[in-house]
Amino acid sequence: MPEGDTVWRAAGRLRQALDGQILVSTDFRVPQHATVDLSGRAVESVASRGKHLLIRVGGRTIHTHLKMEGVWHVHRIGAPWRRPDHAARLVLRTEIHEAVGFSLGITDVVPTAHEHDVVGHLGPDLLGDPATEGGWDLDEAVRRTSADPDRPVFLALLDQRNLAGLGNEYVNELLFVSGLAPTRSVGEVRDLRRVIARGQTMLDVNKDRVERTFTGNTRSGQERWVYARERARCRRCHTRIATGSLGDRPTSERTMFWCPSCQPAP
Repeated sequence: MPEGDTVWRAAGRLRQALDGQILVSTDFRVPQHATVDLSGRAVESVASRGKHLLIRVGGRTIHTHLKMEGVWHVHRIGAPWRRPDHAARLVLRTEIHEAVGFSLGITDVVPTAHEHDVVGHLGPDLLGDPATEGGWDLDEAVRRTSADPDRPVFLALLDQRNLAGLGNEYVNELLFVSGLAPTRSVGEVRDLRRVIARGQTMLDVNKDRVERTFTGNTRSGQERWVYARERARCRRCHTRIATGSLGDRPTSERTMFWCPSCQPAP
């Protein structure tokens, strides 16, 4: 699933193409919004909030979430699409550009005044402006994450209600560099504030990169410490990387990757 940095970059591309522009046509290819027409209205702003993307047009907000397969592409009018037409869920056209959302997991339209209904549950956005509502607030993120001290830290950091933007890849890598086993409870983490601050730094340094890196090495196959490296050797101690699943419910389990030596179990 795309993580906060991916959505932040998508918002930046859309902002460059759409911000302040008049939409000459809109094409919502989802049944519940098939009749919505925002043509003739100006795009007021484009923003990301964790893994959610908000396009504000004439008092309404187009709310999208990429989920597993979604992506936004921006083309010049007349340029060929890089994905098949049947995968398009939303097309926004100006006189110059065409923004196409392919395979979007969520496509919704709400009054901008009711935006809170779709993103109000989210914790502080790790890449958000601290001066804006919902922006980055380390104290609030720590407060929310520490509210359930018995919860595994792996699940607490993935919970978008605690802090918005970290996904599976980031959390696995963050726990490795923090020396924490994924199953360690939040209450057993000695300096949760430092761990969360490190996660925000990870997102921040990667947000302008198409290919993210956690090791500092950008060569193919060298970018990660543990994520998706099951049965490979730890880059630090050469212990084999372990893998497992953990979730609040069987239907919400996510895959963990960790080094049993560098991240000892409590």
